[in-house]
Amino acid sequence: MNYLGLIMVSLGLLFSSNLESQDLTDPSPLISATAGSIFEKINGRRDEIRDDPRIAEEIVRNDLLPLMDAVYSARLILGRDSRQVSPEQLQEFADAMNRQLISKYAAGLVEFRSKEQIEVLDMKGKINPRATKVKTRFKLESGGYALVDYMFRMTDEGWKVFDVVVEGISYIVSFQGQIRPEVKAVGLDAVINRLNSGELNVAG
Repeated sequence: MNYLGLIMVSLGLLFSSNLESQDLTDPSPLISATAGSIFEKINGRRDEIRDDPRIAEEIVRNDLLPLMDAVYSARLILGRDSRQVSPEQLQEFADAMNRQLISKYAAGLVEFRSKEQIEVLDMKGKINPRATKVKTRFKLESGGYALVDYMFRMTDEGWKVFDVVVEGISYIVSFQGQIRPEVKAVGLDAVINRLNSGELNVAG
């Protein structure tokens, strides 16, 4: 499984809970508490999903995306360029990224079958509402492990993830390398249009 594929699996396994159930002092229980729920949804409909992948995409759209801080992630991906765009453009960019990534997240979901394949490591250091890292490791089919860190921030709606780091490689940094040169070359509106049309594929 490649790096981007593991990111999609990691995000897919993480989010399927209600924000009201969050521990406002520590985001780490979100991971272990919600993995079982997403597995239950996927495992109960694997035959249907095999025939119609849109079912998995619906699960992702309803349960995963609302718990990601997509606009904040979009701002980080754009970097300094985000200062020159309107809130509407930033939202359109975040939405375009999400629409394209939904199918990637959904494909990642069906690759893992058991919540036992994810282990939440002990928290170290103080909880920082601006950026708190939760470390996990995923057991791979090969028998080895992949280290996956989730970066959380506290928002008015509770803890949300804005970045995922797989084996030291950041989701944000990876997409910065793809998106920023495009924005400089053709402008953000053109990038949004290319994302929506599928001409620009950020998740390979």
